[in-house]
Amino acid sequence: MTFGQRLADRVAAFGGSWTFIIVFLSMLVAWIVLNTVLLTRIGKPFDPYPYIFLNLVLSMVAALQAPVIMMSQNRHAAKDRLAAEHDYEVNLKSELEILALHEKVDTLREQQWLELVAMQEKQIQLLTKLLEERK
Repeated sequence: MTFGQRLADRVAAFGGSWTFIIVFLSMLVAWIVLNTVLLTRIGKPFDPYPYIFLNLVLSMVAALQAPVIMMSQNRHAAKDRLAAEHDYEVNLKSELEILALHEKVDTLREQQWLELVAMQEKQIQLLTKLLEERK
């Protein structure tokens, strides 16, 4: 895998985890508490209440995170397609082998029927011969 693919997988794995959600929510709460409660009392909040800078940061994180996650998903989808193709080939080969086994079993069964018919003909001949000798 290339560096970009490894990075995309790591970002996707971390971005979809509870760790990320908890850390991200903690940072949001800390940002809001810091700007609303602490810095407002001092009189110098760097991002006052409608939190425009926070919205900008969140938009940038989403704008960067979404394509990286999509790259990772596309790579995983390509791997899944290859695995599905391989499974299809294995299943097709298995089906052909089963068909060959069916043909072998049918051939053996046909030979057994022919042998059985031949044995019955001999038995009928022997029984007919025995009947003729009795008369």
